[in-house]
Amino acid sequence: MRQRRPPRYTPPESNKPAANKSAFNYTTIAILGGIFILGIGVGIGFSSTTSLDPANVASREVIDRSAPNPEFCVQFGASAMVMDTRLYVTLNPFNVYVSQPVMRPGCVMRTNNWTVLEQKKLVTSQQVNDCKQRMNTFGYTGDLDAQPDIRCIYQNDAAQNFFVNQPGVTAPPAESNQF
Repeated sequence: MRQRRPPRYTPPESNKPAANKSAFNYTTIAILGGIFILGIGVGIGFSSTTSLDPANVASREVIDRSAPNPEFCVQFGASAMVMDTRLYVTLNPFNVYVSQPVMRPGCVMRTNNWTVLEQKKLVTSQQVNDCKQRMNTFGYTGDLDAQPDIRCIYQNDAAQNFFVNQPGVTAPPAESNQF
């Protein structure tokens, strides 16, 4: 005798309840949307806690505002961060010592604006000629109306910005302001 197997019954797809299927999709979408919105909120929270005090130099605008005589500096030159440090070299025994650097705001003048410094009687024509012969420019720290520290400075073309020139990154456009 042959045994009969009970037939397997599978209900047609149309008879399954659709509410469970769509509820799972809506729940997943709601959870993912909530995580997305939470991520945006956390990102805004982190970015809004940036402090713009003088101890935190975060942008070019902060440097421009901190420069001595900011309007004059932007019009006739470029704002800069000036680092003062001293090197001590001993010969017997040979050693090099470096002092702790002091950072302060400064300004680098464009060569075609040196006459402004001469007109204000901050540099003499002899100083201008000496600086021009060495193909340098002037930089200063301190208020121009008080006693600024003005020096003939040399532009180092060999200096590179290693933050910009990373391997695989396209090169930035060449600077058009020659000082």
